[in-house]
Amino acid sequence: MSVVTLRVNGATHEVDIDPSTPLLYVLRNDLELRGPRFGCGLGQCGTCTVIIDGVAMRSCSIPTSQVSGEITTLEGLSQNGTLDALQQAWIDEQVPQCGYCQNGQIMTAKALL
Repeated sequence: MSVVTLRVNGATHEVDIDPSTPLLYVLRNDLELRGPRFGCGLGQCGTCTVIIDGVAMRSCSIPTSQVSGEITTLEGLSQNGTLDALQQAWIDEQVPQCGYCQNGQIMTAKALL
């Protein structure tokens, strides 16, 4: 176990973890964020997508010890309870399907814009 410092959604967090733990598990289990979700566990489906320094990354396949920079999850897009413009457009244009994968889709789209 070792202490890893992460910058997530504008806040700094120190977590005592096995350095090989995938970022997804730290975000969900230690920081209790529900935006990134487990899908395939192989980094292929995109359900676990977060933005790291402006780049969409699959958090299920990145060891937490290899992460540096600002991590943004779906929770970090909205400010003061107001949805990000992309999130609002997603609703306005009725993009949602089943909803499980949509968090990863929104994060990927945000990184591309």
